[in-house]
Amino acid sequence: MTQTKPFPKEEGLENGLKVLREGYMYAPNRLKAYQSDAFETRLLGDKAIVMGGEEAARLFYDEEKFKRNGAAPEPAMATLLGKGGVQTLDDEDHRNRKKSFMDLMSRERIEVWAKLVEKYLHVAAKEWLTKDSIHFYDESKKVLTRAVCDWAGVPLPEKDVDKRTKQLVGMFESPMAVSHKHVEGRINRMNGESWIKDLIQQVREGELKPKEETALYQMSWHRELDGELLDLKTAAVEVLNILRPSVAIAIYFTFTALSLHQFPEVKAKLNGDNPYYLHMFIQEIRRYYPFFPFNAAITRKDFVWQDYQFEKDTMVVLDFYGTNHDYRIWDNPDKFDPERFTNWHTSPSDEVQMKLVAQGGGDYYKGHRCPGEWNTIRAMEVLTEFLTNKITYTVPEQDLGYSMVQVPTVPKSGMILENVDYIG
Repeated sequence: MTQTKPFPKEEGLENGLKVLREGYMYAPNRLKAYQSDAFETRLLGDKAIVMGGEEAARLFYDEEKFKRNGAAPEPAMATLLGKGGVQTLDDEDHRNRKKSFMDLMSRERIEVWAKLVEKYLHVAAKEWLTKDSIHFYDESKKVLTRAVCDWAGVPLPEKDVDKRTKQLVGMFESPMAVSHKHVEGRINRMNGESWIKDLIQQVREGELKPKEETALYQMSWHRELDGELLDLKTAAVEVLNILRPSVAIAIYFTFTALSLHQFPEVKAKLNGDNPYYLHMFIQEIRRYYPFFPFNAAITRKDFVWQDYQFEKDTMVVLDFYGTNHDYRIWDNPDKFDPERFTNWHTSPSDEVQMKLVAQGGGDYYKGHRCPGEWNTIRAMEVLTEFLTNKITYTVPEQDLGYSMVQVPTVPKSGMILENVDYIG
């Protein structure tokens, strides 16, 4: 019989408020204090295990030990994820649905996406020329809303850009918000699903004919394992699972602009001789800055890991931010250093999948790693080229600090740019 040891245990009948008070640092603070890769706590009224680090990630993405159905808390389902989406599925149901997402991620379609991001950045830049200053985070949201709707085959009249941007942003800014902002997130989710349901109905009735390679077409005609089309609501949730995360890249866009300002030595290297440096720079942004803090799963069965006994049907939370700053994985993790990724283009995929968990880990096709990660990286590459070689601007005095409590977070000023001038 395997000898086990008890988890370090956080006291308290309910510790969810501590998560809200500490944000990205809730898990790292405790994992460091307990000198452990895991600890036990109580979240949303139930026992939960919180884990961090490379080995914890390897465990968390073991599909034989964990499932996703029932793991996401209701506030996240009602705002961020929607009900019935691919993130809540397991096994063959998940692989069947996930294939529709991965089919959208061909090299050709990723490059179409990159060209659309570039197109709408140029469109936006012409407007920026007429303004004394711009709020870069807000501008990035609109650029990405235009780009992803175009890429996904979703009609977006110019008069609706602000409205649709607000709906999509409200879904990812509200899951951990309190009071009115969370309520607004729920309303944005309902309105967003109503918008997409109407479009899917038009597709199925032949009134709207998006290209076959687009997300709107694919999700409108996706069939489940029983051969039935997705119901309208679930199909809408899945289209929004393309649109919403793509607009959330605005967070990374803003941190890209911040890093170019805070680490000006990077610019020369971006235009230097190393063809991999741009990719290294993007990966370091995704590692260094906070994005979403963690993810949850449910244990499928009893098992032992690192002498800890995991019981069936227990919620387990993987700490993304802390893993991306784990000193055992990263040398000087609090230093911004793109050079740490020098050899990553030759690394085995398994190693890459379990160390940098900015958008999840594991296998793209079989597991729950974000299928849009490639689109994220390409969009950030396009933006970096745009900011360094297509426009010039100045960064005025402002509060560029970002909260480690607010989730998601961006610089407090939103990254104000002035004197935008168009080169390209």
